[in-house]
Amino acid sequence: MIEFLIKRLISLIISLLGITIISFSIIHLAPGGPLSPLTEFNPKITPEYRERLVKMYGLDKPLYIQYWNWLKGIIKLDFGRSFSLDRRPVWDKIKERLPVTLLINFLSLILILLIGVPLGIYSALKAGSLGDRLTTIFIFIGYAMPSFWFALILMMIFGVKLHWLPISGLHSIVGYEEMSFLQKVWDWTKHLICPLCVATFGGIAGISRYVRNSMYEVLHADFILFAKAKGLPENVIIYKHALRNALLPLITILGLSLPSLIGGSVIFETIFGIPGVGQLMWQAVMARDYPVIMGTLFLISLLTLLGNFLADIGYALADPRIRLGEKH
Repeated sequence: MIEFLIKRLISLIISLLGITIISFSIIHLAPGGPLSPLTEFNPKITPEYRERLVKMYGLDKPLYIQYWNWLKGIIKLDFGRSFSLDRRPVWDKIKERLPVTLLINFLSLILILLIGVPLGIYSALKAGSLGDRLTTIFIFIGYAMPSFWFALILMMIFGVKLHWLPISGLHSIVGYEEMSFLQKVWDWTKHLICPLCVATFGGIAGISRYVRNSMYEVLHADFILFAKAKGLPENVIIYKHALRNALLPLITILGLSLPSLIGGSVIFETIFGIPGVGQLMWQAVMARDYPVIMGTLFLISLLTLLGNFLADIGYALADPRIRLGEKH
């Protein structure tokens, strides 16, 4: 088991280095430069001042030296300073927005599991029935519907037409400070309903389909037929034997869900005006703020690889054949 984990950890580090090298290179290959928004649209900027800015940010050095300096700072969680006018440390910008993004996506992940897993189990048990067909239609709609379009539809119906829900921000701007605790909770809840629907809808479709296929396959396995032949109660067969084996693929899905805690938030945070990491990344891309882009990309890449690593550990713990297979 230790050898298995060491191999996976080394693979994680090598992959992370490769991702950062490729990302750093591609970002710097984009037309224009990071200082273009500051210099090209300001007639008061002189060539001498622009040259001073280039040296101050270290952009006059070769690309491999810039990358090496950035990599050394990562060890100390120093992603450099933003190219924006405030010149704040990148980690400070990410840190203040991270709790909002984690909260929304943590809630959406819970909803996805609470709805998607039972939906997949029901669909597998009732395979071929009307309920299974309706569930399949719902899943196809969830896969096909673009998140930004679904967000705009929710805003138009519940915000613009019916005036039931707010369409932007995390809480009301006017009168929020005078609200009681319960009123503040309800105000946050109303603001989060639409973003949570957007973040959850596609995930429910994916999880329920994986659970449905896995459960259906397990229900037709030989050991389930043997359990039925022994006369075990149906509930025991389904929830103790079949479900336990059917949920093994879910470990991988949950592991790969970690990067969506940040990367998947770009769309709905931008549309609904939520001050999270997704919105920060979008603003950084539009402003060519290289340090902020690299900081958020590094975080997303790290979460992706950690998700794979945790999925490998979960699989090894759940199925000894995986870790034992490493020795052969």
